[in-house]
Amino acid sequence: MMRLGYPTQNLTIPASTNRSCRLAGLADADKVRALVRENLAGLEAILRWNAGHGVPLFRMGQALIPFASHPEFPYDWEDEHGEDLSRLGELARTLGIRLSMHPGQYIQPASPRPGVSERGLGEFRYVERIFDLIGSEDSVIVLHMGGAYEDRPTTATRFVETMRPESGVLEYLALENDERVWTVQEIVATAGALGIPAITDAFHHGLDPGGLKLEDALDLTLPTWGARPGRSERRPKLHLSSQDGEKQPGAHAYLVEEADWLALVKALGNREADVMIEAKGKERALGALGVDL
Repeated sequence: MMRLGYPTQNLTIPASTNRSCRLAGLADADKVRALVRENLAGLEAILRWNAGHGVPLFRMGQALIPFASHPEFPYDWEDEHGEDLSRLGELARTLGIRLSMHPGQYIQPASPRPGVSERGLGEFRYVERIFDLIGSEDSVIVLHMGGAYEDRPTTATRFVETMRPESGVLEYLALENDERVWTVQEIVATAGALGIPAITDAFHHGLDPGGLKLEDALDLTLPTWGARPGRSERRPKLHLSSQDGEKQPGAHAYLVEEADWLALVKALGNREADVMIEAKGKERALGALGVDL
């Protein structure tokens, strides 16, 4: 059985969890507060809409608290918004909706430049606090490993060494393959070294399969979601999208092509998974796959 979801915003209501500002705008604390409150109100609206339409997954925008990890953030966001986040987490659990976040590709924990790496860790810690306040054990921080910096083994080792001390982040972290640098085999190996799960992105895998069929890739990643010491087994997560025919390889289309959907259904077989539909059409792409919206 597959459960489906979509990221960051709902185009039908409409509502968003990803309203942000320019870095220079952080000086206006009232404006930042207003943006955060809009994002949290958007999250509540989306949770209720999803529950009413049978959509049990949602990925919150990384800018839920814009620039929360930046040293110039103008107020104590945990104190200001913690109660609302806890309330929304309780609502998500009551409605049976699994939440996640996906830090952008500018997050590079394996960068050889300490400043870049440390900024990435700050962003992870921000998401960790969001999930702690929400109180959802099945929430996931999805991450691409970033660049290889012309030395794949050294970069993978540096990634593990950088992330290993971040025990709180690792409680939520899962690694995802990409279309240019890291294949499914490679992210599974790195995830295994950290004791965390791995995600197969079917679209990215199609662009860089590393010699594996999609079914073989799922054979590698799905078991990584099994029980770990001190933690129960979680439902595996997958990603699915299609190529936008008018843009460069890797650009997501508005909807998911039927052929891509059927290929994932076939490769998955009777195994269970949560599938994030990464289409530009957000919830509308789920409707095209047969979800009754």
